[in-house]
Amino acid sequence: MTVRTATIADIVWPSRPQARVFRVAALMLVGMCLLTLSAKIQIPFWPVPMTMQTLVVLVIGMAYGWRLGAATVLAYLVAGAAGLPVFAGTPARGIGIAYMMGPTGGFLLGFLISAAAVGFLGERGWDRSVLRTAVAMVLGQAIITLAGVAWLAVLFNLPKAIEVGFKPFLAASLLKVALGIVLMPTIWKLLDRNPAKHAN
Repeated sequence: MTVRTATIADIVWPSRPQARVFRVAALMLVGMCLLTLSAKIQIPFWPVPMTMQTLVVLVIGMAYGWRLGAATVLAYLVAGAAGLPVFAGTPARGIGIAYMMGPTGGFLLGFLISAAAVGFLGERGWDRSVLRTAVAMVLGQAIITLAGVAWLAVLFNLPKAIEVGFKPFLAASLLKVALGIVLMPTIWKLLDRNPAKHAN
C-alpha cells in the first residue's frame, strides 16, 4: 500500500480547516504528556525496571502519522532541551542539553527517527493487520535500540554499549513490541470503521 490512508488520529479527530492549528497543538500536547508520563513511571521487570516510553513513541508515530508523530516527539525533545524535567530520571540525573548528551542521548534521537519511520508505515495502513504491525513495531524498536547503542559506543566502546544498552532491555523491548502488535489492530477494530473510506 503506497497511497496515504487515514491514521487513527484522522479518524478519532478529523481535520477541519477552521480548527487545524488547534487540533495539531492539542494532539501534540497530549502526545508530549503521554511521553512524559511514560518516562516517569517505572514498572518492575527482569532484569531491570522498565518504562513504557518506547511503546508510547511507536504508538504515537503510527496513530499520528509521520509528520505529526515526529513533530510531537521533536517538541518533547525541545522541551527537555529547554530544561523541563520531562525525561526519565530528571531532574535528579540532570536536565537540559547536558542530560541529552549523556548515555540516553542516542535513545532520545532514536525516538524521533522511529516515530517518523513507523508513522510513515502507519499512514499506509500497516497498523491495521497484526503481521504488518509486527514488522513496523520491530523496525521502530530496532531504530531506537541501534541509535542508543551507537551513541553509547561513542561514549564508551561497543562491547560496553551492548552490555549496558542492549542486553538488559531486550526482554522489556520484546514485551513492548508484543503489546504494540496487539494494541494497534485492536484500536482499529474498536473504531469499527472501514479505513478505505478515509483515504486522503
